[in-house]
Amino acid sequence: MAIENGQKRDDGLAFVAVTKPTDWTIVILRVVAFLATASATVVMALNKETKSLVVATIGTTPVRATLTAKFQHNPANVFFVIANGMASLHNLSMIIVHFFGDKFNKDKALRLVMVAILDMMTVSLASSGDGAATFMAQLGKNGNSHARWNKICDKFHKFCDQGGGALIASYVGLLLLLVITVLSIVKLLKTK
Repeated sequence: MAIENGQKRDDGLAFVAVTKPTDWTIVILRVVAFLATASATVVMALNKETKSLVVATIGTTPVRATLTAKFQHNPANVFFVIANGMASLHNLSMIIVHFFGDKFNKDKALRLVMVAILDMMTVSLASSGDGAATFMAQLGKNGNSHARWNKICDKFHKFCDQGGGALIASYVGLLLLLVITVLSIVKLLKTK
């Protein structure tokens, strides 16, 4: 009886209840993945550059046109922002589930299965968004002479550099999501 209540034993020693430590590895990886995907979302969503370029010359007078490069002008970049935003929300919700999931759902096996499935879906969504934006970044940097698409990164340096930074942050987030998915599946297999 004294052991269950945390009281002292007859020989003067005390028993302390030991709780299972929280799995901080996945939580820390999720926080870093959240920060990476959220920063990629914000950086690409704020990606905009305006330039005034000479498009023709009439006599000695240059004719200028003001052009703006925005992420909204390209559907692949819009998909990139949406995919990374959803990956950020997924990581944030999984952090909340990690800390408060036991209060709402007593079936731990079902929760682990759902987390593993949602992690795999998030990896596929983030990788497709990264692939689409990477293709458009390569096209913006090099152009395509066969389709007569001109490169734009020689004119919009800030736009391309900011998009490249968003891609790097997103690929870091994708790598962390892959590691989290593997750890989630390993955790699921250990419960069986």
